[in-house]
Amino acid sequence: MDYAAKLDQAIERLHDEGRYRTFIDIERKNGNFPHATWRKPDGNEQPITVWCGNDYLGMGQHPVVLAAMHEAIDATGAGSGGTRNISGTTVYHKRLEAELADLHGKEAALLFTSAYIANDATLSTLPKLFPGLIIYSDALNHASMIEGVRRNGGAKRIFRHNDVEHLRELMAADDPDAPKLIAFESVYSMDGDFGPIEAICDLADEFGALTYIDEVHAVGMYGPRGAGICERDRLMHRLDIINGTLAKAYGVMGGYIAASAKMCDAVRSYAPGFIFSTSLAPALAAGATASVAFLKTSEGQKLREQHQTQAKILKTRLKGMGLPLIDHGSHIVPVIVGDPVHTKKLSDMLLEGHGIYVQPINFPTVPRGTERLRFTPSPVHGPDEMDALVHAMDALWSHCALNRAELAG
Repeated sequence: MDYAAKLDQAIERLHDEGRYRTFIDIERKNGNFPHATWRKPDGNEQPITVWCGNDYLGMGQHPVVLAAMHEAIDATGAGSGGTRNISGTTVYHKRLEAELADLHGKEAALLFTSAYIANDATLSTLPKLFPGLIIYSDALNHASMIEGVRRNGGAKRIFRHNDVEHLRELMAADDPDAPKLIAFESVYSMDGDFGPIEAICDLADEFGALTYIDEVHAVGMYGPRGAGICERDRLMHRLDIINGTLAKAYGVMGGYIAASAKMCDAVRSYAPGFIFSTSLAPALAAGATASVAFLKTSEGQKLREQHQTQAKILKTRLKGMGLPLIDHGSHIVPVIVGDPVHTKKLSDMLLEGHGIYVQPINFPTVPRGTERLRFTPSPVHGPDEMDALVHAMDALWSHCALNRAELAG
């Protein structure tokens, strides 16, 4: 077996399909986000504006967050020193879990190194806790949820995206005495649409199922204290397990679940992804705690309102240009290009010619034929940045429509 040749073939397939992912070297400057510096392959530097980051509210540079992290690193050093059960549980981790439990109105929270790991570890562990568990999973759930459901070895049913009637049919066809869980999201990050939370909770009550919701793209962003769509819609008490991240609106790193004390204790005790992972650095936990606490306040609500305003302005302006924009009322701004090569070319032209950085989103992240540029405006994207983006998109879209062969070439 020529292993090197197999690797070459696998990478070449991505190049042939226009799906090869390129990482660009970005240097963020504290206090200057969304502006950054692009270090080009030739060693030269170019100033850019980041339009695809998930630091939705700019909390990654907020003085309250940075002060907490400085204090923690000065007090404790860099790493945590081990897994949670060996030596990696500190006062910083406990404070963060208490802050998160309070955020979601739950008895407890359990901290993971990322929301991906939180989803994967929890969903793959639940069948150990509830033998015979059937998991009903939305067709557009995040890869981390899909992986957790796939790995757990239990029964699974995939219902059509946001199709409550299809979900009902699937649940009605199964053994009424079997334990059940419905796994879905509040905000689906690629189209920016919302899950039918209340209707799914009603079904869960009817069929005696647990509910598991991923609020990754909503925590910090929605609700009076930033707890997400479930808080905004006054439904948090109806969700059994809430998954969230500390790496997007909160601007730091890490993921978690919030649930009953018994649920968190059981997952903590049985999930290999938790048991055998070194815990977050104390400085990260401290920064996340400060961010969560800040975004619970009226100042956090002001940031959320500013963010929604910026998203609405960008959508209105892009729609006015006649671009194929998906708008479900969330903060996500996807512009559909529909071809991987064209999408990559547009991304490159925006970066190289206009200093605007937005990564192309291609299969398998989105279905083939729906390739897109996904913009994430924030409160720190001002009028000048907005004007530059709109004018660049107007010019490039017109150019590409007239010169498809040149664009593809």
